[in-house]
Amino acid sequence: MKILFASPEIVPFAKTGGLADVSGALPKALEKLGEDVTAIMPKYQAINDKKFGIEYTGKNIQVPISNRIEEAKIYKSQIPNPKSQIPVYFIDKKEYYDRPYLYGTTQGDYPDNAERFIFFDRAILETCKILGLRPDIIHCNDWQTGMIPVYLKTLYKDDQFFKDISTLFTVHNLGYQGLFWHLDMHLTNLGWDIFNPDGIEFYGKMNILKGGLVYSDIITTVSKTYSEEIQTKEYGCGLDGVLHKRKDDLYGVLNGIDYEEWNPATDKYITAKYLKENLSGKWECKKDLLNIYGLKPSKELPVLSVISRLADQKGFDLIGEIIDELMELDIQFVLLGTGEKKYHKLFEEIGKKYPSKAGIKIGFDNALAHKIEAGADMFLMPSRYEPCGLNQLYSLKYGTIPIVRATGGLNDTVENYNPLTKSGNGFKFAEYSSTKLFSAIKTAVDFYKDKLQWNRLMMNAMGEDFSWSHSAREYVELYRKAINKRTKT
Repeated sequence: MKILFASPEIVPFAKTGGLADVSGALPKALEKLGEDVTAIMPKYQAINDKKFGIEYTGKNIQVPISNRIEEAKIYKSQIPNPKSQIPVYFIDKKEYYDRPYLYGTTQGDYPDNAERFIFFDRAILETCKILGLRPDIIHCNDWQTGMIPVYLKTLYKDDQFFKDISTLFTVHNLGYQGLFWHLDMHLTNLGWDIFNPDGIEFYGKMNILKGGLVYSDIITTVSKTYSEEIQTKEYGCGLDGVLHKRKDDLYGVLNGIDYEEWNPATDKYITAKYLKENLSGKWECKKDLLNIYGLKPSKELPVLSVISRLADQKGFDLIGEIIDELMELDIQFVLLGTGEKKYHKLFEEIGKKYPSKAGIKIGFDNALAHKIEAGADMFLMPSRYEPCGLNQLYSLKYGTIPIVRATGGLNDTVENYNPLTKSGNGFKFAEYSSTKLFSAIKTAVDFYKDKLQWNRLMMNAMGEDFSWSHSAREYVELYRKAINKRTKT
């Protein structure tokens, strides 16, 4: 089948989070299954045309927005992979996308994000027409593509070109909804008849993600547990009623990871390669990592690590509550991340207070992220909620044992280690509390001292398979469901 994969970010072109990793890897997995995949995204300032061979197609589109027509250019490249030929189209509108950040600065979102992504969604449909690109299904990702299902069932419903084109809408994080004041409705060129509780209205505002939930043929999210959690008031972010209403069309499909990119046997960023059959390279990676952070390498001290967006969602308040107690243990701690200023301050102070035990780097560095996965012994993810999580999956492959809260995809992918059966791949705790987090860390540190048990645990972790192949097959089945549903209506 012909699949158009629409995403606001795709690795390696532009990235702010896990959505980009998924958008770069899933199309390749679908292509391996014999599907015909094309991807599309905005042409941001950060994208390197020369590096990725991005070229102008010679085609322009005219996109209605509000009471005017705006023009955009269409550029083209492909996902860079010798085994892949997936074309990627880029919507070039400098007024909207030629900016230093994708969605906003650290101080907040760009004030015209509604206009930027309403334009993007309609531009995708106009691009399909001008290129003669007629997919069987459009796979939409997060609120930035939420208007595509809305447009296909409203403004474009009588256009024969789009007849029977289905949509699958994936929620990567329900906490980001594309919520804008009602006076932005004019940008959509839609009537006020859809601005109601059964449409895109949400407590007097326009909710673009809700549009995707209401108007798409099939909804997915990125783990089974999260698909159940978001139908509750605690995790539903105000949309639990909408999701419960569509529960028969809602599926949890666990994200996979790209083992061509994340694999200690082939990783180009790490100082020594290693396999589960020969772990000697991991000690070399640990020494390299601790040298980078200015800490003294020791085989006796486990390295606890964090790579994350520094936000409330990720459970850093729990770490802050127990940090002094944590530093009394025989451990070392390294962190790489950027986000909310209060957490910048918290971890910078930790680094100053415990210079011989804690290494802190505020920012993002892809090469260093790989070095942390390879060189650390444990990985902390005490998230308040976590739709899927990717770092715990990377960590498993690198034999870096995850310590997680049992929520969302973390619950689905991490199983508590059982020393009697020697089963399990990590440590997890259920209650969102610093006491429970500390207890899980203490248990892991105690197990680390037993080298036979720890080696068994590492073998279990590295033996897990979270490649995209299984999840891609699930998506193919859901695409077929969406197509059958659309053609029957």
